[in-house]
Amino acid sequence: MTALFTKESLITRLREIRQQGWIENTRNSKNSGSVGNILEDLLGITENNLPLPNAAEWELKCHRLGTNSLTTLLHIEPSPRALKFVSNVLLPKYGWPHQEAGKRYSEQEKSFRQTICNTRYSDRGFKVVVDRNLQKILISFCSKSVSERHSDWLGKIAIAAGLDDLDPQPYWGFQDIYHKAGGKLLNCFFIGATTKKEQGKEFFKYESIYQLSDFSLERFITAIEKDDILIDFDARTGHNHGTKFRFRNGSLPELYENVKEI
Repeated sequence: MTALFTKESLITRLREIRQQGWIENTRNSKNSGSVGNILEDLLGITENNLPLPNAAEWELKCHRLGTNSLTTLLHIEPSPRALKFVSNVLLPKYGWPHQEAGKRYSEQEKSFRQTICNTRYSDRGFKVVVDRNLQKILISFCSKSVSERHSDWLGKIAIAAGLDDLDPQPYWGFQDIYHKAGGKLLNCFFIGATTKKEQGKEFFKYESIYQLSDFSLERFITAIEKDDILIDFDARTGHNHGTKFRFRNGSLPELYENVKEI
């Protein structure tokens, strides 16, 4: 049975975990999310559901200190949602052969997997565009920005979709983002852990604890413009793993009006 916390007792428990020092990663998974999984185990919670009665909703976010990895902030598909844009437009028209095509998957398996930002085009010609007048975050395509090493792929794009910009462009409205993030990330505990490996085993030491409150849409948009938040597509013909907004390690406190170090 999941334990109930008050906000104060949760902070006390997080401090106790910090004082434990090095804690073995007992999960089978060794991916980047395991630092959060082990903390959830120590707290006795599942699926990031913090049981805090008589308090606003709180999210638990963990990251590895001293790394450049990205941490997922939100899962949200672009509009127009009725088109299922990633699966029905980007993947079939702009996708490329999956690295496991003809092996694990069929010969026709395609991939549309890349992380893109605001300040420059990706090597396949995609970019995040923030339009403050339209109050939208859009995805743009520029054929002239495609790397020479993808010239064969670009030739196929010319036939399948043409070389102009995406039309329509997939987008996220500012308010859609705020409602999604405001409901999920209005308040957040942000925990940082250092890691080490000894004799083939991984260990975590939970060190930094921040209490973040009052998520700011303006700060979120600014973070996208600064490339502190990137958009990650992860789809293949057989499955769309979801479109994610991901933040650079350590930058999450910048999205909140109130930041308190525990």
